[in-house]
Order: sequence, then C-alpha cells, then structure tokens
Amino acid sequence: MKRIEARSKALSDRLAALSEHVRLRIMRLLERNELSVGEVAKVLQLPQSTVSRHLKTLAEADWVFRRAEGTATLYRVTVDDFEPDARSLWLAIREQLTEGPEWSEDLHRLRSVLAERRADSQAFFGRVAGEWDSLRSELFGSDFTLDGLLTLIPRNWVVADLGCGTGNVGELLAPIVRRIIAVDRSQPMLEAARKRLEGASSVEFRIGQLEAIPIAGGEVDLAVAALVLHHVESPPAVCGELRRILRPGGRVLIIDMVEHTRETYRHTMGHRWLGFSEQAVRQLLEGAGLRDVHHRILPSSAEARGPGLFACCATAPRHDEPDITEPGNTSNS
Repeated sequence: MKRIEARSKALSDRLAALSEHVRLRIMRLLERNELSVGEVAKVLQLPQSTVSRHLKTLAEADWVFRRAEGTATLYRVTVDDFEPDARSLWLAIREQLTEGPEWSEDLHRLRSVLAERRADSQAFFGRVAGEWDSLRSELFGSDFTLDGLLTLIPRNWVVADLGCGTGNVGELLAPIVRRIIAVDRSQPMLEAARKRLEGASSVEFRIGQLEAIPIAGGEVDLAVAALVLHHVESPPAVCGELRRILRPGGRVLIIDMVEHTRETYRHTMGHRWLGFSEQAVRQLLEGAGLRDVHHRILPSSAEARGPGLFACCATAPRHDEPDITEPGNTSNS
C-alpha cells in the first residue's frame, strides 16, 4: 500500500512540475535539442533567472537531465530514459499540445540560436586560423558587404518608399538610385524622415494614404513597403495601388511580420493585422495583377523580441505580357 502511495505521489509531483505553460515550452524545446540556460532564455525571450528556476523545478521532478560541458551546464529531455509511467504521462501531455503560432515562433528562434552556436564554433576556428573576420572588420568596417550589394540596384531607378516612417529605407537607397519618393500619412513621421535625410536632394516627400498613393501610374521602378501592410485598413487596396504606380516590369518589395497571435499589438501599437501567412501575401499580390511572387522568411536575431519577419517581392507585367487583372484573361503567371 505504501509503495502504491509513493508511486502516486511521485507521479503527482511530476505532473505538478508541468503545470506551468512555460515549462511545457521548455520541455518541447529540450526534447528537440540539448540547450544551455542562456539558449533557452533567448528562445523563450525570458530572463535567465526565470528560466533557471523553471529548469530547477523540472530537474527535481526528473523531467530534464543535465550535464556539464566545460563551464556550461546543458539540459535535455530524453523520453526513452523516462520511467514507464513518466514516459506515458509526457507522451499523453505532448499529444495535446497545439502546433500554433507560439510554437512556430519558438522554433524560429531556436533555429537562430543553433545557427549562432554554429557561428560561434566557426568563429573560434577562424580565430585560430588567423583572426580573419576581426582583421577584415578592423580594416574595412562591418557594413561594406551590405553597401556593396546595394550597388546591384540600377542607378537610374525611381523608388517609392511607402510608409517611410523616419526614413530608414531612404537612408540606405538615396546614395544609390536616381530618385526616391517617400510617402507617409503622418506629417511628424515625414518631418523626422526629412531631418534624417537632410542634404539628400534625390528624395521627395509626399503625404498621403497608401490606399490612394500620391504617385502617378507607372512612375516608379521599385515600390517598397517595409513594416507597413499590417497598419493599413485594406491590404488588397494597397496592393492594387502598388501595382498601379509600377512601370511595366517594375518590382514591389513587402517586408512584414509573419502571422502571429499577439493581440496586444492591436491596442498598444495600432496594428490592424496580426501579420500575414505566405498564402495570404501571395493572394494579395497575385490578386493585384503582380507575378513572379517570391516569399522568404528572414533570419532573425535571437535577441529580437517581435514576431518573425518575411520579405516578399513580385513583378508587374511588361508591355509584351498579358495583364492578368484584365477581365476575361485567364492566363497563368
């Protein structure tokens, strides 16, 4: 009888250790990869002290195993090493966990953390081989690669920086292209961008809504909407406007958040849309008559606290191509 009571108490204690949602997230992560406290903290975007406390609880309940590697302690979940009762309990709980946006974001940050780990290892061997990376940065700075790649953009292009904010895109492209038209609905934002880009004679500032962009049809070679689409009332209307202002063969670039569940953003930052799935963005652009849609999830820093980002580009039809938005045209892009 006492043996049965002890066994029930042990299972009860183990179940209690999994009562916190954060610990369930930790369990799923450690079942995939062995991680340090700092790495778990980066993925969950929590203080290390908080993560350490949760790991201690899980370790005391024999849910996680730890080992020392140098000065670091690594944690892991090995289901096959659980006692039969604990194994059955965890498998039953894990089966009920949903594969929602929160888990997708955890996995996205986990990949970034593991990439950093690999980069750290490669950097170590690079230093041993001659400290080339640090020497290169010392000689040439850290931004020359991006600056060099920007020269791939044709110098005669006219670029629309839509929802320009304080002028981040314009600052990068003003030295490269012939002209930039910076558009924002907020006069204070335009003034901040004007101050930031003071002296850049190639930049023109216009106030207006993106549902009715104050740019003539076919006026620009590239339309950029960076972290803007989630603020607008009607994404389809905006994408139609992007298509309208592009010259034949012109391109559009949208940078925005992947679909997420952070409802507080609606109230704290005025977001109308909680990000966009790849399918949603494709439908918006193709529905506006754009083609050759290319969608890419952007790598993120493990320190980034917001949702993941994507970049999506598309092309306006050329003169010798049928416009897929014309009535009766059924050709595929």
